[in-house]
Amino acid sequence: MRVLILGGTSDARKVVKALDQRGVLDRITLTYSVAGLVRVPELACEVISGGFSQRGGLLRYLQENSFDLVLDITHPFALQMSTTAVDACAEAGIPCWRFHRPEWQACEGDDWHLFDDWSALLAATEAYQSLFLTAGQIGQALIDQLAQQNLKTGQRQVLRTAAPPQADLPASMKWLKAIGPFNQADEKNILETYKIDLLISKNSGGSATEAKLWAARELGIPVFMLQRPMLLEADQLMDSVASVVDAVSNLGVGSGMRGQKIEG
Repeated sequence: MRVLILGGTSDARKVVKALDQRGVLDRITLTYSVAGLVRVPELACEVISGGFSQRGGLLRYLQENSFDLVLDITHPFALQMSTTAVDACAEAGIPCWRFHRPEWQACEGDDWHLFDDWSALLAATEAYQSLFLTAGQIGQALIDQLAQQNLKTGQRQVLRTAAPPQADLPASMKWLKAIGPFNQADEKNILETYKIDLLISKNSGGSATEAKLWAARELGIPVFMLQRPMLLEADQLMDSVASVVDAVSNLGVGSGMRGQKIEG
């Protein structure tokens, strides 16, 4: 049985390591795909990087390598990849399972403002003097909009990403390179050092980057939270690493058929 994991998250790496510890990789051929923008992990399975365009597209790759299942464990905001996965699996006639960690939930003391799109979110930031943007890569048009706000109001802006920005940043924007997990003390220090009065985040969920929300709560700083996009429905949806590991561990058990096709 051949399984393709669309990874790039800490959760995906945890799934592979747990499967290896259970001995599942002795009977399942697992391939892990990662964009490779930040780092290529060392795992106990085949790891490919750089996406599928160079391989003729995801559908062709699935067909040529006779995969039986795709596990989408990408970032909750990886709309294009998740959409492509569902479409390609439907065309190939194989199931697409998806794991997404639960969303963050506002707690007592939080001052969250929820937005469905970047345009509305950025339009509401003009009243603030110092922004901390912790939402991954941001497109050039949005960066240019922020640059105009800086020219108009003198607004200070700090952008933190794990990989170098793909957009050209204005000289007025401070860039911080950092890879989680983060702790509350360090996050609080950043907010205080740069006199941040607004935190901007995607609702990614997970513990690795949650500390910024704790620090904002402690300091009384409002949070502009970008809501997750609506995705095409996968054949199965899971929200814990344990449930994914259990489901994959049970594939083909008792059938004696290594290449057995499965139902989603």
